[in-house]
Amino acid sequence: MTSVCMLVASCSGEKQENSQAGDSQLAGSVKIDGSSTVYPITEAVAEDFRNEQPEVRVTVGVSGTGGGFKKFCRGETDINDASRPIKDKEVELCKENNIEYVSLAIAYDGLAVVVNPANDWMNDITVEELKKLWEPAAQGVITKWSQVRAGWPDEEIHLFGPGVASGTYDYFTEAIVGESGSSRGDFTASEDDNVLVQGIASDKFAIGFFGLAYYEENQDKLKLAGVSDNGAPAVKPNMETVSSGTYAPLSRPIFIYVSSAAAQRPEVRAFVDFYLEQAPEISKEVGYIPLPQADYEKARTDFANFKPATANPQ
Repeated sequence: MTSVCMLVASCSGEKQENSQAGDSQLAGSVKIDGSSTVYPITEAVAEDFRNEQPEVRVTVGVSGTGGGFKKFCRGETDINDASRPIKDKEVELCKENNIEYVSLAIAYDGLAVVVNPANDWMNDITVEELKKLWEPAAQGVITKWSQVRAGWPDEEIHLFGPGVASGTYDYFTEAIVGESGSSRGDFTASEDDNVLVQGIASDKFAIGFFGLAYYEENQDKLKLAGVSDNGAPAVKPNMETVSSGTYAPLSRPIFIYVSSAAAQRPEVRAFVDFYLEQAPEISKEVGYIPLPQADYEKARTDFANFKPATANPQ
């Protein structure tokens, strides 16, 4: 398999005039599914691509990273949006179905820990406190704010987070609890981050987490908390702290996976080339953090040279 760090844009941030998407009129379809975190970037790229190639039908679904990989590894989609790297069991599923792929990192994202704006006691939280709150042993035991930190109110705490098929859930549990997919089960879960935003925004005693872009889109409804690790001062996620790695351990790259069979079709190839050109600028527009320019340039070359080992029809 091939692994690539991707993206490229003109230094001016303007869309390149010689984009392959506009070189000739294409037809066909590009089917994409997967992460709700990656969705805003992919949908924005897809919207611009549709304007240049109106005869190509580009669809972008949201099944969560894990749900998307199930479809992708069965050959049901061309591209999977992923907020984490592919898991071993997903690699095996792809192998069973003769699905080869290329992995492309498209941007950095930080996980935002948020509360209701009426919450006047929590401005920051430690990694240790997050673990105490979210680990499996907390279920039915840690039920009030006062149990998380002395001085916080003796009120019931209401938890919100992505569903278990979400790559964001996997990443958070690995970074905070120490094991991917391991957490208490008594929280309000949804693959739709907008549902989480609405839940926290309407509940003074709520706390939750999701991708930084969804906080930035809804910051008038939410309060962002700083996170402290190993006794260091609390840090809030933003472009500088995420790209520098100082917002630890809740910073991560996000990806698209392209099947090798799909990459042989001209409309898919053109779409991914267009994505590589436009994603750095679009990622900033929708609240994500671009990768270093050197990674983008290398990715263009790597993807241009990518050749599947076999030609498997989808």
